[in-house]
Amino acid sequence: MALFAVVLFVMAGCAVAPKSKVVEPPTVVVAPKIALVLGGGAARGFAHVGVIKTLEAHGIVPQIVVGTSAGSVVGALYAGGYSGFDLQTISFQMDEGSVGDWVMPDRGFIKGEQLQNFVNRALHNKPIERLGKTFAAVATDLRSGEQAVFRRGNTGMAVRASSSVPGVFQPVTINGREYVDGGLTSPVPVKVARSLGADIVIAVDISSKPANAKVNDSLDVLLQTFSIMGQSISQYELAQADVVIRPNTAGIGSTDFEQKHQAIMEGERAALAALPLIRSLIQRGAGK
Repeated sequence: MALFAVVLFVMAGCAVAPKSKVVEPPTVVVAPKIALVLGGGAARGFAHVGVIKTLEAHGIVPQIVVGTSAGSVVGALYAGGYSGFDLQTISFQMDEGSVGDWVMPDRGFIKGEQLQNFVNRALHNKPIERLGKTFAAVATDLRSGEQAVFRRGNTGMAVRASSSVPGVFQPVTINGREYVDGGLTSPVPVKVARSLGADIVIAVDISSKPANAKVNDSLDVLLQTFSIMGQSISQYELAQADVVIRPNTAGIGSTDFEQKHQAIMEGERAALAALPLIRSLIQRGAGK
């Protein structure tokens, strides 16, 4: 009887279900979506190349690229797959003749087709929607004065429209509408980047402060006037960026292609100084 009781006790113990261990599901870390916004500034736009080089060197890769004017040129090539070092190589091969097809003045003395063809050749004629990164080029509707954001279609033509400084480039006709430089409505298009779903916006402002600008000839005067006008407009949008990188381009004229190496170096230097803040924002965003 005693042996029978022991057997019953053991069997009863085996019948009790073991306690289940609670396994927590793995934590999924979603990286924040980063946008790089490249502002206008003519030849000072080479500074954008230095910014991109530095970001890449430290593992910061934006998924969205938005550009105005010179920023749209660099931005389109970057979105199309060119690395920062590739862009530097292209920059050293560029001069005014590479993108400037001078014509008899007719609402502008540069036609702009050469710039359009340069971009399309470099991108193997890929339209905007087929570029490797989400890209937008910002221009201005000449008749309505409204901002235009190109997200599809001919990449080179969109860049040409975005870069068509009034009085310098002839307006660009797309689908029956005429477009000019995006700097008239959005010199540093932060709002566009937000509308495309950016969590973190890194804006690059290459505009030169009026007191320090290098102005040598009539074209410099025209471009500097355009830059002064854009100063007040850009203040509102830059306030909505998470990071604003400002390369020191004060000594570089709007048409000074000879100082492209200096502009690239200034872009690298300014981006390097912004890295701690960018890293902090990325870590904070990933922790949400």
